[in-house]
Amino acid sequence: MSSAGGDPSESQTGAIQPAAAAEAEVPVPDTKEIENTSSANEQPIDVSKEETATTQSNPEQVEDEITTTESDHNPIQSDYGAPSDSDPKTHESREPGVESSDSEPNLKLGKEEGSRTFTMRELLNEMKNGEVHNNNNVDSEPATPHSQDSTQHIDQNNATMELLDSVTGADEEGRSRQRILTFAAKRYANALERNPDDYDALYNWALVLQESADNVSPDSVSPSKDALLEEACKKYEAATHLCPTLNDAYYNWAIAISDRAKMRGRTKEAEELWKQATKNYEKAVHLNWNSPQALNNWGLALQELSAIVPAREKQNIVKTAISKFRAAIQLQFDFHRAIYNLGTVLYGLAEDLSRTGGPINGKEVSPNELYSQSAIYIAAAHALKPNYSVYTSALKLVRSMLPLPHLKVGYLTAPPAGNPIAPHSDWKRSQFVLNHEGLQQIVKVEQRHLSQNLSSQSGDTMSTTTKPAIRVDVHDITSVSICADLTLPPGAGLCIDTIHGPVFLIADSWEYLDGWLDAIRLVYTIFARRKSDVLAGIITG
Repeated sequence: MSSAGGDPSESQTGAIQPAAAAEAEVPVPDTKEIENTSSANEQPIDVSKEETATTQSNPEQVEDEITTTESDHNPIQSDYGAPSDSDPKTHESREPGVESSDSEPNLKLGKEEGSRTFTMRELLNEMKNGEVHNNNNVDSEPATPHSQDSTQHIDQNNATMELLDSVTGADEEGRSRQRILTFAAKRYANALERNPDDYDALYNWALVLQESADNVSPDSVSPSKDALLEEACKKYEAATHLCPTLNDAYYNWAIAISDRAKMRGRTKEAEELWKQATKNYEKAVHLNWNSPQALNNWGLALQELSAIVPAREKQNIVKTAISKFRAAIQLQFDFHRAIYNLGTVLYGLAEDLSRTGGPINGKEVSPNELYSQSAIYIAAAHALKPNYSVYTSALKLVRSMLPLPHLKVGYLTAPPAGNPIAPHSDWKRSQFVLNHEGLQQIVKVEQRHLSQNLSSQSGDTMSTTTKPAIRVDVHDITSVSICADLTLPPGAGLCIDTIHGPVFLIADSWEYLDGWLDAIRLVYTIFARRKSDVLAGIITG
């Protein structure tokens, strides 16, 4: 689990410092969602476990279960992938600047199907009902040894129990919780003595070990936080070996590996651990594609990895991280942590490109455009969660990078207003602006008027008139999507469905299309969440 960090807004000196890593709780049987900060391209951003993701750039990042490390640059914090507020399957972690889950994790450490292994919820209920009096007498009936392998398993289980027995909480609440965790571990150990192939028991025991690691100081030698996490990883590995489709185990395993990597800084050993974490997040996503938390954490792990690998490998890894954050947002448009993390990683990429002299080729987005995109995502995260100090601090740094008083300004190719099926030759590239109210085309045509009195004065005068323009009000939008209709002019097609019919536009490139898609969706999401006034305050001052 990730360690908690401080609130960046309090220690900020000029540049935004990494957000504190929110504490993540061990996941429910479904998944253990933890937020972390990871460093994006170069500037790190700290985030607490609930939101811990550091970007290497100045902005802050949020991560679901990974804590962040500071990246080379120090400006923006990152929210290392925290789970979405509404996701019941992942348990949220606590974080100082970010909303945290309840102080008592809502853990359900067991599966309610299959073999009869006790869940944490059941154990808690027993404790509350006074049914558990002596942890040492749990399931005391002897297990029948099946073979030499069974004896070996028992020896391994005993060693793990000795490790757990050495864990004590820092306060009375921590000690009470640890007693429950130890009691649960004994249940799972006994279940495994009876059936070494009980992958549910292995998975739940791994969760107990991972949760127990949170009760240990990172500086503790005996017991060692790293030893508990390493043992949890072994249990997850064994569980997935028995049940290769156990996506929750891959997800929580990746979180445990990430926490171990964070303890090792920017070393070769940490690099290998981050690579292992990304592989496990990838497996978790392949088994359950509908998991924005796993995608967010995957992106954060990639950000952390990008801060360690050689420079020649960094940019490709960062771009992959960007794609994971975007995928998370596409699954859950109001996933503010992924939105914020995407802003921080784009900021870091802009910093990198600025130092190296801009994009490698003309088709790539320029550093200035990346800075502007970064500001859009951070502004959107703040609009969705205006009370998060991490987002507020980052916004102060990047607000000036917005094309105020608009959220986004750029060029799109559009048909004449009111004629979406006009011939391709009639489509023109023109400027569009986006704000909290909607998307507006700006069409100004300079017309030369010859003086009607040729004898009085020869010469031209210039006047500017405004032609009918395309306008899409945010409250009229029903959906926004990529459009590859062959009847449209060639290029990166964008379709905005409204209550009045579709509006078709063409972006300059697929890279620019991503920016327009996200920006319009975010404006609509903010409107749907009744936060348009917050966004209006950001862009109008």
